[in-house]
Amino acid sequence: MKKILALVLAAVMVCGLAAALAEPLELTMYFPVNVGGAVAQLIDDMTAEFNKENPDIQVQAVYTGNYDDTVTAIQTAIQGGNAPDLFVSLATQRFTMDSTKMAMRLDDIIAADPEGQAFVDDFIDGFMLDSYVEDGAIISIPFQRSTMVLFYNKDAFKEVGLDPEQPPKNWEELVDYAQKLTNDKRYGVAIALNSGSAQWAFTGFSLQNCTNGVGLMSADGKEIYFNTPENVEALQLWLDLQNKYHCMAPGIVQWTDMPTQFLAGEVAMIYHTTGNLTNIKNNANFDFGVAFLPAGRQWGAPTGGGNFYITNGISEERQQAAWKYIKWMCSTERAAQWSIDTGYVATRESCYETPVLKDYYASFPQALVAYEQLPYAQPELTTYSAAEMWRILNDNIQAAVTGEMTAEEALEAAQEQGDELLDDYR
Repeated sequence: MKKILALVLAAVMVCGLAAALAEPLELTMYFPVNVGGAVAQLIDDMTAEFNKENPDIQVQAVYTGNYDDTVTAIQTAIQGGNAPDLFVSLATQRFTMDSTKMAMRLDDIIAADPEGQAFVDDFIDGFMLDSYVEDGAIISIPFQRSTMVLFYNKDAFKEVGLDPEQPPKNWEELVDYAQKLTNDKRYGVAIALNSGSAQWAFTGFSLQNCTNGVGLMSADGKEIYFNTPENVEALQLWLDLQNKYHCMAPGIVQWTDMPTQFLAGEVAMIYHTTGNLTNIKNNANFDFGVAFLPAGRQWGAPTGGGNFYITNGISEERQQAAWKYIKWMCSTERAAQWSIDTGYVATRESCYETPVLKDYYASFPQALVAYEQLPYAQPELTTYSAAEMWRILNDNIQAAVTGEMTAEEALEAAQEQGDELLDDYR
């Protein structure tokens, strides 16, 4: 009887151990959405598919608002001892994520993965540029990435006698076309001048006009070049579009309002993210085009959007599970489909060889413009203390837009304040 009881107890213990071992590893992933459309639902659906294919890992995807809200949510969770295991945050936050130890460097994980280096090498160079931190270490993986393009209303072009297949190629044509497209009911062009977005658009204008090859900042995030004559000239163009040529709405133009205004026919051309491409495609009741950003001295465009980061300090088991999820989400076929579903740019070179993306571009060639523009693209303003640096530049740009400063005064003030901010990192 005792032997039978012992065997029963042993069996119960084995079953209990097996049940414990069968419990899936639960991860939490924070993510933002900063564009229109149903992107949050797409991430939920993709995560549910990952969980179904990987029953030993269950990821809870938590929508945390826009990019700024997400950084705040991550900081609050870390301070409260309840940090997510991984998250999507701006690529431009990489120096801050590294210096504050909010995110871990990924080089050891990549090196230990037999497929790791090939996986990383397949990402487009223009997007991998802002995955690196000091010493060339990799801290993030490109995910919901975009660049800024020019959306334009072809019907409006025809209405004023402009060739709808010939968008403005340079600043001179931009001014000319925008004036011709402006009437009592419509402005010719809109560029986001609100706090939180002005630095992205201004990065593009700086790259288009710079002679230093880098625009607003050094690659290591420790130097800024706001007050160059070329950047003053670029900001003056913004002011002139509003105040001299009267072809852009006066005052602060809100980033989030621009797609709605474009779709309503209230503005004929907008500088906006490729992340809104699918939204515009699905809702425009007119023929529209997508083009390179008009050149100054040369072509130039800012990249932007979010990368995957793994939270620093989690267990090795959780690190590996998070890495598996990232690789799954960024696999060639999923990255290609993600681009089609959202308008974000496919991040891997291999995506462009997939039948699904080739077919998509054949039927909707506007989507290919962003990829073709990437050789001229560089990361948007990226420094240590990036969020505060953005505020410095944006606040001073807004002071110029509202007439409180000249273009030169605004960028001189931004340079002085930005240099003071970076002193601790030099």
